[in-house]
Amino acid sequence: MKLICCCCALLLLIHTPRACQAGNILVLPAEGSHWLNMDILLQDLHSRGHNITIVCSSKSWYIKENASYYNTIRVEVDRGIDELMSEEKLSKVIEIQKGSLPWMNFLQISVDMYNMIIEFHQLLCDFLSALLDDQDLMRNLKESKFDLLLTDPCWGVGTILAKYLNLPLVYNVRWLMAQEAHLAVAPSPISYIPITGSGNTDKMSFFQRVNNMLLYLVPQIQNYVVAKLVYQKICDKYLGLGKDFNQLMLDADIWLMRVDFVFEYPRPTMPNVVYIGGFQCKPAKPLPQHLEEFVESSGEHGVIIMSMSMFVSELPADMTNKIAEAFAKLPQKVIWRHKGDRPATLGNNTLLVDWMPQNDLLGHPKIKLFVAHGGTNGVQEAMYHGVPVVGLPTFFDQYDNLLRLKDRGAAKIITFATVDKDNNFFEAVQEVLNEPSYRINMQRLSRLHRDQPIKPMDNAIFWIEFVMRHGGAAHLKTESYRLPWYSYHSVDVIIFLLTVALLILFILVRLVLSCCRLCLKRKLKSD
Repeated sequence: MKLICCCCALLLLIHTPRACQAGNILVLPAEGSHWLNMDILLQDLHSRGHNITIVCSSKSWYIKENASYYNTIRVEVDRGIDELMSEEKLSKVIEIQKGSLPWMNFLQISVDMYNMIIEFHQLLCDFLSALLDDQDLMRNLKESKFDLLLTDPCWGVGTILAKYLNLPLVYNVRWLMAQEAHLAVAPSPISYIPITGSGNTDKMSFFQRVNNMLLYLVPQIQNYVVAKLVYQKICDKYLGLGKDFNQLMLDADIWLMRVDFVFEYPRPTMPNVVYIGGFQCKPAKPLPQHLEEFVESSGEHGVIIMSMSMFVSELPADMTNKIAEAFAKLPQKVIWRHKGDRPATLGNNTLLVDWMPQNDLLGHPKIKLFVAHGGTNGVQEAMYHGVPVVGLPTFFDQYDNLLRLKDRGAAKIITFATVDKDNNFFEAVQEVLNEPSYRINMQRLSRLHRDQPIKPMDNAIFWIEFVMRHGGAAHLKTESYRLPWYSYHSVDVIIFLLTVALLILFILVRLVLSCCRLCLKRKLKSD
């Protein structure tokens, strides 16, 4: 019996899949909300025994110098990108959306924003140059024997560093600089794939498809300009001539895509794209005592929470007063993440906080509504917990994120142009609170999102460890990114075939004409 038991135990050990040994991971993260979800991924990697080293700027705004789950290498730079993301510059975007600017001012602000994007990426390249020029640091990085580099490709610097160190590359990705990542890595028929900023769904009329086409060209041009003016110079200097930056950006082993097809519209994809939408979402933890008491005091009416982007900590005073006035009319309690002056119209039912445990609040059964700016993290947390949304988008992809929820009957969108007009905000909140379909539809999305064979976080970890085990995932990468555009779209083949067809047609016509002339001559001779 003992022998049988030993044999069974041995067979179990043989057939049990081997976990990846502790890996050594180099990370070059992005800042802002992109760092928030990268941080959650790093915590999980560390909990599974992996060693994490982060390379960041000395001017980093969010990345802590000392943390229990990662080591930090800070590169000294003169300026940080946070200087470009000032309230003054970002408030201009709100002015554009309100439509209150003369066209000359609108044009000037648009030019300023474009120049800011160029300067933004130039500062990133200055940081990368300072890193690559530090010979001692680079020698230490090479000697550390990292298994892979994990980065967010909304910044191009992580890709260049991975190629310089000859490391396998994994993306934690939604954006490839200016464009949605799918547009770069996967076939993207824009007849039914809406471009970010278009306000379109996957069901478009003719003129919506015209608009979609025009807006498709904008990020393509922007990416091309930024790549050529900024990143290509760094590639030429540190990787040698002949290394095309755009090709390098597409040459990642695994793309961990921060969406899923409950949220995103169905579309073509690629074998090395792994969908991890909602990986940062977790079951709610108990609230701090003061928040729990406030939430429980709401009784049967429940609670509304409101949180805007970290980039827009203060809305214009007229807007905050209008929002506060609307909240004051409601029977619900309100928790509002707000910085700046206290609104003059604030009601007794509203609690202002500098910070809130957003995920834990959304998971509380008394939360009835989430007023949000539409960032990917917040939208996915709301969907995970089944809480309907009133959206107040500011910029970037926020309107399109909210549009996906609205199209599925789970959200209402209010723009900055209308939020302080009449009772628009109050009516939108009332509609979502009192119309059961919003909550029903959001809870349906929540059930679909949760009904997966493997949790999104576990999926992300598996593929990161897969790349470490196999030294990359070259067998999953297509050769499409190496092809010039005319080869990718078979323009050269079409031209060749058309030329051959025209040549054959020309020969046949000449033969027919020759035969006709020959017959005509014979007829004339016989006459």
